[in-house]
Amino acid sequence: MKQSPTQGPQAGQFYLFSPDLESSRPFRGAEVENLSVLIDPPRIILRPDNGGFPALCETPRIVFDASKGPEPRDLEGGFSGYWLVSERLWRVMNSLDPQAFDFVECDVRLADGTPMPRRFLCDVVRELDAMDEERSRLDIEIDEDFVNGKFYSIAGGASLAIRSELVRDAHVFLTPFSTFVIASRGFVDAVHAAGLATNPRDSGISFVDAAAI
Repeated sequence: MKQSPTQGPQAGQFYLFSPDLESSRPFRGAEVENLSVLIDPPRIILRPDNGGFPALCETPRIVFDASKGPEPRDLEGGFSGYWLVSERLWRVMNSLDPQAFDFVECDVRLADGTPMPRRFLCDVVRELDAMDEERSRLDIEIDEDFVNGKFYSIAGGASLAIRSELVRDAHVFLTPFSTFVIASRGFVDAVHAAGLATNPRDSGISFVDAAAI
């Protein structure tokens, strides 16, 4: 079902927040070395279906090997269902909106065992049903096979209107009907004010205005 807005959303209020997926930067040379120890079979990724972190038998160990690719940036995706974030991004997340995230600190080392700066596995755990469907332009797929009965698709472009009165003081959240993460303008400003690079290729952080995806 294609939803068309009666009055489109205002630009610059909310953003899609994700790891960089658009630059041509080579794949990072880091991985969770002890993943086989952390995962309980028959699971194939560490993140549970309902999000957050399972009980871990040991600290996740991230090993960086420069021969396999560049060092992780402030934000990298694809760590067994989680994001990997730098300490300075973690500080922004944890100070501005700690209820939005779960974190687990990692043991981060070079391939020769040399310790590296702190990094954290991160999951967005706040969920808000705050999409204004009437004012948004997006595909709404209805099917009982979806976990919550429908799914918001933004493939091919979309314009998302968020109901600010439902978001209130929250800065980062998921919706029950999608996999994308929404961030407020306040969160975007706080990330940039902390000195993180605005270029996704450099920081690994992508912010796309939700009003014009």
